[in-house]
Amino acid sequence: MRKAREVLVIGGNRYFGKRLIARLVAAGDRVTVLNRGSSPAPPGVTHLVADRDDEKALREAVGTRAFDVVLDQVCYTPRQAAIARRVFAGRTGRYVMTSTVEVYEHEDSEALVPESAVDPVTVAVDLELPWDDPEFLDSHYGEGKRQAEAVFAADPAFRCASVRVAHVLGGDDDFTGRLQHYADRIRTGSPIAVPTVSHPATYIHVEEIADFLFWAAGEDFTGPVNAASDGLLPLDELCGAVAARLPGGRTVFETTESAEVSPFAFRHRYGMDNSRAARLGFPFGDVRQWLPSAVAETLGKDD
Repeated sequence: MRKAREVLVIGGNRYFGKRLIARLVAAGDRVTVLNRGSSPAPPGVTHLVADRDDEKALREAVGTRAFDVVLDQVCYTPRQAAIARRVFAGRTGRYVMTSTVEVYEHEDSEALVPESAVDPVTVAVDLELPWDDPEFLDSHYGEGKRQAEAVFAADPAFRCASVRVAHVLGGDDDFTGRLQHYADRIRTGSPIAVPTVSHPATYIHVEEIADFLFWAAGEDFTGPVNAASDGLLPLDELCGAVAARLPGGRTVFETTESAEVSPFAFRHRYGMDNSRAARLGFPFGDVRQWLPSAVAETLGKDD
């Protein structure tokens, strides 16, 4: 039996974060969750309350604690990364940041995109941008993650891995509303807004990303790693899986030049290459094998 670890999870009390915490607890790890107090920690988990944007409050909440692993589920800006790096330097042997496929939002590659396409060491960091403005942060989500990765990568002694997560599907607790968007339109035959050309994308099941983060916590690699199921999925196939749950529904695509299009309707090609993770030892499933069940989980009430 392996030794129980001291693990801190920052944020992530819902969706795949809560599944990750459950896996850690089941494995016998001593888990601490830190958030702003908006939701309670699960049974058997230590709960720390602090606003991660407040460095003094974060230091006070952590106190003298040290951790084998810190899993940061809610690092969105370089300012947050800089605070975390200062607070946890010397307090943990491993830091795992949950990043996103959106770091590749400016790519447009026919080939699957490897981690080297966005090397965090080369990303410029601007701490003076209005990262505290929710509207700015929402419209610069990918850039915030790129710069957060760069802050951690700037200190080689701070052993950080950044997990670039594909678009997550599945679960009856999917709070994003993206599959529901399609269900609502297909059920009524309402138009689904798409660009003239909509490119396929990479996805990952909610349980698979929880498995991946749990696995990554126990590894020793650093730097960015793509986490995506095998296979590119075009939008019409995703809609087909939703339509299969809605007898009598009708899928109607409407092309638009507007920036406002439906979720997963991508103008650029930036499906992720998952070969680094596979070489490191994580076996991914195939998106087409789990897609029907993912849709059923999320839209079960629409049977």
